[in-house]
Amino acid sequence: MLVRLKSYIPKSLFNLLRPLYHWSLITLATLIYRFPARRLTVIGVTGTKGKSSTVELIGALLKEQGYLVATASTIRFSVAGQEEPNRLKMTMPGRFFLQQFLRRAVSANCQYAVIEMTSEGAKQYRHLFLYPDTLVFLNLTPEHIESHGSFENYREAKLALARALLNSSKPKRTLIANSDDPESVHFLALNIPNKITFSLQDVAPYQIFTNHLTFTWRGQTITSPLAGQFNLSNLTAAITVVNYYGLTPEVIKRALEKFNGIPGRLERITLPASEPLAANQDFTVIVDYAHTADSLEKVYELFSDSKKICVLGATGGGRDTWKRPVMGEVAGRYCDSIILTDDDSYDEDPEKIVKEVAAGITNQNYQIIIDRRQAIKTALHEAKTGDTVLITGKGTDAYLMGPHGTKMPWSDAAITREELIQELHARATGD
Repeated sequence: MLVRLKSYIPKSLFNLLRPLYHWSLITLATLIYRFPARRLTVIGVTGTKGKSSTVELIGALLKEQGYLVATASTIRFSVAGQEEPNRLKMTMPGRFFLQQFLRRAVSANCQYAVIEMTSEGAKQYRHLFLYPDTLVFLNLTPEHIESHGSFENYREAKLALARALLNSSKPKRTLIANSDDPESVHFLALNIPNKITFSLQDVAPYQIFTNHLTFTWRGQTITSPLAGQFNLSNLTAAITVVNYYGLTPEVIKRALEKFNGIPGRLERITLPASEPLAANQDFTVIVDYAHTADSLEKVYELFSDSKKICVLGATGGGRDTWKRPVMGEVAGRYCDSIILTDDDSYDEDPEKIVKEVAAGITNQNYQIIIDRRQAIKTALHEAKTGDTVLITGKGTDAYLMGPHGTKMPWSDAAITREELIQELHARATGD
């Protein structure tokens, strides 16, 4: 609707009315669904990276304690165990959806709602009337710069989420912030009544491997199937939150050691053990949501000991063009073979997008295959014993977005598994 209005209203008047439009919608939605957040303990999670993983972890830990929990993230929506994938192409859904989701949580007798909260959502007032009890700040690095106009504006949008906590009607408002991130000082400077910090020092000593990590917390040595220092930071955030809400170290250890990982986040693609071809897979295949240069670098660093065949795009047309060559530069430094492909090009020419990514690659170890399935197929075909194939940018995204609003059903994990079966079959039969 807003796009249609924009074509009829002068730009200056449109910019003046836009905040009123967004405020009116969130107010109407909250009235229709009768202020559901007031009936829940609401935990918001914000940051540039790790939000979905942290939401998933907090939800799993609270469920282990026996609580009924609702979670909303880029990955999925869950209400008291009833799950559905997030197919909305939005991290923080539109106002009516989110308020309806919270009303469903209340109706299902949930005690907690854990919600991924974003700067884009804050721009459209989607955070209003969520009445958070706790806000978790993870990190802040450049992202959505073209949308916000500058990194400072991006930070300010994130701080709007913290001010919503400051102004919440809940009695015990708490900010939980990552003190390892230098941007946390801006959040900790706010006059929020209760502030807690967390750091990797809280879980030292720790060891990080490519398929798991171990750490120590409150006398408990914990092994998690998650990997990477970034996931250890997410784990530390989640532990700090649930410990604040009363979970014991023993419950936390039990929950984390049976936690099976997060879809689309360092997700290992293998075949079921019952599949005869499974034994023939002598290389690693990873699907990950990494869509910023910093995230790519952290994923690539984790697999520094193996040859890396990397499939990536620029994570979307029409936005953040500044980061395209930067992502190419990171891939060029870490990857042994690079395949550039389509990744939600929307109304931009996908070939133009990947060429802008390629501009940052200082060596020539790349090829362009616009068809994403074919790109994945080629990467798997290249893989040799001990190699790692890294397919990044989409994670659990359910669609490939094209021009004029077109979208094609998609799953990086499912497509990769299909192509893996074909590749292993071809190798076994000599085809």
